[in-house]
This record gives sequence, structure tokens and C-alpha cells, in this order.
Amino acid sequence: MRYVDIDDVRLHVRTDGDPARPCIVLSNSLGTDLSMWDPQAAVLARDYFVLRYDTRGHGLSRRGRIPVTLERLGRDVVGLLDALGIPRAHFCGISMGGMTGQWLGIHAPRRLDRLVLANTAARIGTHEGWTARAAQVRDGGMDGVADGAAARWFTPAFLAREPHVVARMIARLREQDAEGYAACCDALAEADLRSAIGTIAVPTLIIAGAVDPVTTVADAGWMRDRIPGACLAALAASHISSIEAAPQFTGALAAFLAG
Repeated sequence: MRYVDIDDVRLHVRTDGDPARPCIVLSNSLGTDLSMWDPQAAVLARDYFVLRYDTRGHGLSRRGRIPVTLERLGRDVVGLLDALGIPRAHFCGISMGGMTGQWLGIHAPRRLDRLVLANTAARIGTHEGWTARAAQVRDGGMDGVADGAAARWFTPAFLAREPHVVARMIARLREQDAEGYAACCDALAEADLRSAIGTIAVPTLIIAGAVDPVTTVADAGWMRDRIPGACLAALAASHISSIEAAPQFTGALAAFLAG
């Protein structure tokens, strides 16, 4: 277990693999923690230095004192790289982590080698929807969100096939700090990169879930059409494709990183 202090926050970090190898940063989705990347980290650590972290307000990371914004989430990644002495890295983020990746591609491209944006969009949901969800968890805790999460995250077939995996994910969601989760909802309410995404010049892979109801294949195609040279892989999965279609996700990610 390792912690890194950045500005106003202490972030929980895990590293795997040889630090002399190229670094890949993995950024989690809303309501999860770095353990969601276990299937990918085990494979990637053979060839890369794998850096995982709990996004502020999630898992074992503190939420900090200042308001959470997408810029703040992006600067946390830059701060991690600085603290660990890593000048450049590959980056893979899913959902909220994918928005962090877009911010980095726009504002900190010199820190990136390759960029993977999974199950995300340049604008996720609506201001009203995120504000309502933030109010819900501040008023009633995480149970209300957790009760409906499985159906948003996974297909019915996966829910039936892997009930223990799903139960573990939902249990971790219930344990999340409600204010940390709500603060990230506030950030997503304001986050809109549609006017800037075309400036990303980093080699980019977009991964979509073919039946993702949250960030759709159409959202992924919209980004692909605007990021110069971007490519798109659609997997047979819903929103958390890195878990539901783990072998296919890892294969697509590893092939892209290898060039």
C-alpha cells in the first residue's frame, strides 16, 4: 500500500511491474477503486510499469479540501507523474477516468505517449442529472445509487454468469465515501469537452461497450470522428467493459500500446 501527497490530497496508489519499463496509468470509473483494473494489471505488468490510483474521493484516496473539477482530476495525474519522476506515460481511463484522459490529451499532451478512452464521452449525462445524483447521495448515502448500479454497469448475461464479481463491485460502491462520490458528480456536471476534443493529437484508442446505456457506441464514434487518427473498438459488453469483456479489453489495450 502506498500513498502520494499532491496539493491538498493524499492519493492511494499501487504499482506493478518494472519501473524501468514504459509506464501505463490506469484511471477508475465513478464509484469504483483501483481494484477494478486487476484483470488488466496482471497482464500489463509483464511489459509495462503499471500505475493505478484511486481517484480523489474514491477508495482509500482522500477527497481533498478544494472543490473537485475535471481539471483538478487531470492535474492529480500530472502530480502523480511528477511525484514518481515519470516524464511521460501511456494513459487508460474508463468512464470518469476517460474524461480525465481527455483533459490530459487536451491540456497535458507532452506527458502522454498513447491515450485510451474507454466507455466515456466528451459530455457524459446532463448537468441536472449529475446534480440530482450528488444531492441523492448527500441526503441518503450510497445505497440508493448502489441498488441500481449493476444494471447500468453490466449486461443481464454477465449478471447471471458472474454474480460474485458483480456483488464485490456493488459492495465496494456501497462503501465509497458519499461526499467524495458526490464531489465527483459535481465535477461531471460541469465537464464538457465537446468543443476542445478535436485538439487531441496523442495517438488515441476509443473502447466502447456495444450495449452500454451510459456512454454509447454513438458517443464513441463521435469522439473518433473528431480526434485526428483515433481508432475505435466496440466490445460485447455494457458500461464496465474492462471487467465484463476483460480478455478482449486487455487484448485491444495491449495491441494498441505495442503500436
